[in-house]
Amino acid sequence: MPQARHAVRELLDDQQVPVAPAILDGLLLIVSELVTNAVQHAALLSPEIAVQLTIGADRLRVAVEDSHPCRPKALEADEDDVGGRGLWLVKVITAEVGGTCDVVHTADGGKAIWAELPLSPLPAGPPRPTSPPTAPSAPAPPDARRPARS
Repeated sequence: MPQARHAVRELLDDQQVPVAPAILDGLLLIVSELVTNAVQHAALLSPEIAVQLTIGADRLRVAVEDSHPCRPKALEADEDDVGGRGLWLVKVITAEVGGTCDVVHTADGGKAIWAELPLSPLPAGPPRPTSPPTAPSAPAPPDARRPARS
């Protein structure tokens, strides 16, 4: 899997693509996850995979294609699991930077899993609250069972 990461990094360097460091880190992790998934899960029916990188004016798109017909699902693994988070991780990384990802069937009956990322991170917005704001509490009603004073 390091060969795919290195090839993508070298291509971006050779083409002098102005990709932000945080986006590059995410892209390389996505490449690694997608290639690993193809090797681990599609190798029996697809001894060859293809990695494609498309460079646009403001976006990058990476796709990993294999000949295996099954469409993978992004699953959240339990914390004790040593694997199983690859596609979920790809979706999270892609969404965090304002990108998109999907799986499409290919003409030969296989599939291509792709992720498209911006060259620069999204501008930082206002901070998101960690929990919903709560309304101030109303004063407690007087206790009706309390005896009246005279």
